[in-house]
Amino acid sequence: MVKNLALGTGRRKTSVARVYLREGSGKITINGKDVETYFSNPSMVYIVKQPLDVTDNLTKFDLVINVKGGGITGQAGACRHGLSRALVAYDETNIRPLRANGFLTRDSRMVERKKYGQPGARRKFQFSKR
Repeated sequence: MVKNLALGTGRRKTSVARVYLREGSGKITINGKDVETYFSNPSMVYIVKQPLDVTDNLTKFDLVINVKGGGITGQAGACRHGLSRALVAYDETNIRPLRANGFLTRDSRMVERKKYGQPGARRKFQFSKR
């Protein structure tokens, strides 16, 4: 059985990611798939790996990530947030570089809800004078 070194929960928009930190060689698995397979866009893979790059841990840990909800950008942001929290839970000295890069701050921007009597959140029905 493989032992988890740390756990971090990350959130962004409507996405939630659980990140498990394990000893290993740098393999990242998201929902049972390799990170390059799950996020076909290289910029999303870069976003997920940012906390490891900042703390010089690219080849030190294996990551198992379960993520659900939202789209690919929100999921990548949730993975980054959860990974940052897991790295801090593993070693408190990681907090300084991660905080400086803004990876520990939860991005609180959400989609504004649709209001009744309107077609969208802020859009109004067309006004007719006559």
